[in-house]
Order: sequence, then structure tokens, then C-alpha cells
Amino acid sequence: MKKVRLILGDQLNQHHSWFNEIDDDIIYAMFEMRQETDYVKHHIQKVVAFFLAMRAFREDMEEKGHKFIYYELDANENQQDLKKNLEQVMKNYEADSWEYLLPDEYRLDEQLREMESEFSWSCQSFDTEHFYTSRDDFSDFFEGKSSFLMENFYRHMRKAEDVLMDGSQPMGGEWNYDAENRKKFPKKESVPETYEIKKDVQEIVNIIESAGVDTMGTIDASDFVWPVTRAEGEESLRFFLENLLSQFGTYQDAMTERSDFLFHSRLSFLMNSKILSPREIVEQTESYYLDHKDEIDISNVEGFIRQILGWREYMRGIYWHHMPDYGDYNFFEHNRSLPNFYWTADTQMNCMHHALRNSLENAYAHHIQRLMITGNFALLAGINPSEVDAWYLGVYIDAIEWVEMPNTRGMSQFADGGIVATKPYVSSANYINKMSDHCKDCYYDHKKKVGEKACPFNSLYWNFLAENEEKLSNNFRMGMMYNIWNRYDEEKQQDLLSQAKKYLENLNEL
Repeated sequence: MKKVRLILGDQLNQHHSWFNEIDDDIIYAMFEMRQETDYVKHHIQKVVAFFLAMRAFREDMEEKGHKFIYYELDANENQQDLKKNLEQVMKNYEADSWEYLLPDEYRLDEQLREMESEFSWSCQSFDTEHFYTSRDDFSDFFEGKSSFLMENFYRHMRKAEDVLMDGSQPMGGEWNYDAENRKKFPKKESVPETYEIKKDVQEIVNIIESAGVDTMGTIDASDFVWPVTRAEGEESLRFFLENLLSQFGTYQDAMTERSDFLFHSRLSFLMNSKILSPREIVEQTESYYLDHKDEIDISNVEGFIRQILGWREYMRGIYWHHMPDYGDYNFFEHNRSLPNFYWTADTQMNCMHHALRNSLENAYAHHIQRLMITGNFALLAGINPSEVDAWYLGVYIDAIEWVEMPNTRGMSQFADGGIVATKPYVSSANYINKMSDHCKDCYYDHKKKVGEKACPFNSLYWNFLAENEEKLSNNFRMGMMYNIWNRYDEEKQQDLLSQAKKYLENLNEL
């Protein structure tokens, strides 16, 4: 009985139980497709990274004895569509059945279910064996509860997986050290080294460009630095643990023009493509900490593990619990278009310029750049959350819809009305100046709210509060700011609103 097993580009788990045995009657099918390069405009480095990772996975598994049919993007037989390609393989291989791993994006889940019903061949689906939780675990945990509080889910995960636990209590005495993870990076502190694996990718860039794939961002094809293989991923993890973990939590929210990455691990692409598993990263991190407790404060370790064991699993749960409706949520009814500088970084706002430059040059920005700079501005400017979604999904190398959408539409844009976040994550220039060194050399004055060269974040912040007072004034975390706004006299309020109106009418010129 001949069988075809489909593997998608983000299912590169070499330790999946599928590969426990070698069977010559099983062939694995993988495709580089325009279906996947074109459903949103992606960063060129993202497309390159996924194709390189897929090819490396195929090569590694073939060396272990497994049989593959692999369509490269420019292959003559490649019909650039999942259904057509798989149907072709099934017929050519004279297969009796096919199997697939459950996809992590709703659109692919729908497509594969349709293929199951339309194909005459028998089919079976399997878990990817990657996440800590199943699709349904999140819904089961929150059943009957009035809110989806991440902290409750995180503590449940810590207990269930016995991570950073001392019996039934959290190691160190606290569940969460977030309050200690908000320090600005000191001027005199040396920036850490960056781990890079440099390779020439000109050949694959040429294939992508020749095919006419429309991409964004830039790439140095002779100096591609992202790890894309299992071996490179393991080395990246070791480098993080030995060189960056000890300061990760302390400066995880900091921003500086002296470093694009600071102490961030940049392991998210490796995890989201399933080259590395969250479990092995968490286990190795905890083990490394226990062996180096005299050198590493627990706040740095807990902050990192919380992002994986807590936030990552929580975001996936939110996604599957609320899809497909989640993709249509627009709580504030925002409808402006994303400014042109999101594709060029050509703006006089220094913080925006550096966050956008980092995104376009590196296909990367850390979570505070995404949340409190580019996301903050988009929310204050009233940008349509679907446009924000599409940009974030395309520009970042680690962006796959299951993790991108709830982070963007939920956490960043508050478009879900408070399912993920307890309040909109908006700020004036004061926060940006507190957490970065961007304001000192900016064209705009972070201290000015109105007038020439007044920082746009200031008037846009108060305008956002004024426009949405009916929806937000009863939010317990927004009360203090509305008390301040209501104490302003009418003339001051109108000055701020007029300044914001001027900026909103000229977004592309900021």
C-alpha cells in the first residue's frame, strides 16, 4: 500500500514520530509554491529562509533514508497550488492514501479539509507533535471563565509541565518577574555580540525574482545570516544561553540605535518552522539556569520562558478559539491606510525610522518595537487593522498567521475589544524616551505636545483617547489618563486635537 505524506513549509520537525521508521512505500511530498509566496506580500528574507529550511530538511531526512518528492519553485511540474500538486503526486506515485500534519493556519486547515472531501483517496491527519498543547486545550481550560487572562493560563502551564517549579510553588517565590524586565539600556553598557551564520543565497534569490514573486524589504544575498537548519538552530540556542540569557529579561523591553537585537534570542523563526521545539528550548534554558544560578538572575530566565511556555501557547489558543471571526474584528472601526513609510522607513520620527529600518533590512524587530513603536503608531493613527495584519504577517521572518494575528489584531491594535489585552497598548513620546535612545536625535521634540516639531505621538495619543472615550472611559486601566484629559481646559484640549488632525491629514509626510 503506497502512501503520500504531505509536509508544509512550517512543519520541519525532524523528531516527529512519522520518521521513527523507514518505509519505502511512504513518500513525503513538499512544495515551494506561489500559493504560499503570494497570499500576502512577504519579506524577501522570509521567503528565502523558508525555502532554504525546507530544502535542508528534505536533504537531512533523505540522508536518513526517507523518500521525498520535492517541487522547487521553478520546477516544470510545479503547478503552484497545493491541491493540484498533491493530486499530481498521488497519481504519478500510484498512491492508495495520503496523510497530513494538522496545519497551524486556518486558511490551510480549510483547504486541506476540502481536499479530504474532494479526493477519492483515503486520508488521515496527525498532530505536528510540536506544541505543548492541542488546539482544544486552551478552550477547555477557559471554559466557563469570564475572561481569557494569560497569567492564569501561564501558571497552569508552569504547574502542568513542572517548569521553574519548587514543588507546588514557583521557583524564586514569584510567578512573574515582568516588573523587573523593563529597564532602559545604559549608555555605557557594551552591546552584546550577534550570532550569525553567513551564507550565499544568490541562487535562490535569483529563482524567486525570476518567478516574479512580489516581495518587500532588502537582502544581502552574499551574506544571509539567519539559521535555517537543525544544526544551525542548535548552535543558535547554545549561543543565546551562553551569551545573552543572563541579561535577556533585564533589557527585553529596551531599544537602542546601537543594536538591532540586543539580548533577544531570535529563535522564533526556528520554532515557528518547527526546526526547534518549544519544549527543548524551555528544557535547555531551565537546565542551563540551574547549572549557572550564581551567574543568572531568575528574572531573566522566567521572562524568556514566559514568552514560550506562556505567551506563545496562549496566542495559539486564542487564534484557534476565535477563528475565523477573529480576522474581522475592528473594535475601533479604524479605516485609514498604512502610511507609505512602513515600506520605506523614510520618516522623520526617529523611533519609527529605526523600527521600520530594522524590519525592512533584517525581517525582524523585537516585541517592544512591534508593540510600542510601529503598532502603537498604527493604533493612534487609526489604521485599518487588516492592513496592519497584512504588513506584520509579511515583513517578519517569524510571522505565521496563528501567532501574528492575535499579537497584532489583539495585543497591538486592540481590534478584538479586549480579548487578549486588558487595555490598548498606546503611549505618548514619554514612554518611548524612557525605553530608548531614539528621542535625543529626533527631528521632533518628544517634550512638545503642540506646535512646530511637536512629537506626533503626543497629540495623536490624546486624540485617540478623546475619539474613543465612550468605548474606553470605563476601562479600569485607562481611568487615570481620562482624569488627566478631563482636567485639561477646553483650549488645551482643542490645541491637542487640532495638532493631531494636522498630522492625521498628512501621515505620509511625518
